[in-house]
Amino acid sequence: MARLEYRWLDEKNGYPVLFYYDRIDQDEVSLRFACDYLVKGHVVYEKTSCAALPGCYVIYVKRSTDEQAVDYNHTASTRWGNIQLELREYKEGTMTYPLVHTYYFKDDDEALLYLQSDYLVLDGREWEKTSAEVDEDRRVYVYYARPTL
Repeated sequence: MARLEYRWLDEKNGYPVLFYYDRIDQDEVSLRFACDYLVKGHVVYEKTSCAALPGCYVIYVKRSTDEQAVDYNHTASTRWGNIQLELREYKEGTMTYPLVHTYYFKDDDEALLYLQSDYLVLDGREWEKTSAEVDEDRRVYVYYARPTL
């Protein structure tokens, strides 16, 4: 098991720790490293970089000035023991991102491959990733994408 820290991108103050997770699985650290954003406590944090330090993994963040936490009406119900990845349609200039599909994974590695993919194909339609986030408030990973055609 590893330790993961989210640190504020503030060199002047020594990169203070915002959140930490002791005894976190390295696969979950990898999933979080693949995300551009973290939603926690209805606040959106933007990842600036990641680091592997002796005994600790670190994700440096700043508060997002472009994004706001969204309360989704159409959210799949939480299934314990599964990793959930929502595919949501990204639309420029809106705060509404419709749910296209929810993937359920029992295997961290398969979820990571989807999360790191630049493109997903669902029902013959190709989706191009714009960003990814871990939404701790809803216990889900979110893959934002736009259709290619």
